[in-house]
Amino acid sequence: MITLKSRREIDEMKRAGEILVATHQEIAKMIKPGITTWDIEVFTEKFLKSQGATPEQKGFEGYEFATCASINDEICHGFPRKTALKEGDIVTVDMVVNYHGALADSAWTYAVGEVSEEVKHLMDVTRKALYLGIAQAKVGNRIGDIGHAIQTYVEGENLSVVRDFIGHGVGPTLHEKPEVPHYGEPGKGPRLKEGMVITIEPMVNIGDWRAKMDDNGWTARTVDGSLSAQYEHTIAITKDGPEILTYQGEND
Repeated sequence: MITLKSRREIDEMKRAGEILVATHQEIAKMIKPGITTWDIEVFTEKFLKSQGATPEQKGFEGYEFATCASINDEICHGFPRKTALKEGDIVTVDMVVNYHGALADSAWTYAVGEVSEEVKHLMDVTRKALYLGIAQAKVGNRIGDIGHAIQTYVEGENLSVVRDFIGHGVGPTLHEKPEVPHYGEPGKGPRLKEGMVITIEPMVNIGDWRAKMDDNGWTARTVDGSLSAQYEHTIAITKDGPEILTYQGEND
């Protein structure tokens, strides 16, 4: 069932989003060669606690961490670890914040030091694809309009869109209807209504779009070892257009 949120509920989710954004902004300052994703995990737990918030994904279906930290060819759900990041790596940090029962979900890909032009292109295209999808998230459009805008742009840039992992409704629980693929046909799928809150979170690969799973049962990576990037926002569908509840301002 698709739940519709009141203005009060959306404002509460926006407050959770502000805490999530503040967390990402602090993480951005930490990213450099030599840091570990375990350092990011420890920081995130402490920072959220200081804000009166909790990491919603910790304990979700048995997941053990406050963050997902996916490095290089890892598409999503990478485990935080104590291996140092290297110059030229990319790392996607994904988290869900719970603030007094209101949820916000956002992922961001960070460059570690200087990265290649190919990697910059991957990151730029993925981020722009997110905003092209958001532009379609308005009352009266359909879910397929979002996916079509993302897929058309990404494939036009000779990159590929992951099919196995998609966006979703969010609040009051972590994963709700509707499903939000980052590919598809315009005019298809559920119609967007005022009060819906969804995530749009394209995962884009340099090579093949297909994923394979690690033995841990969580981490997905590219089948061909190519790099993958992801950017994600939580979006409220309003009569005035899409409202980004996890907007990072000039850092977006």
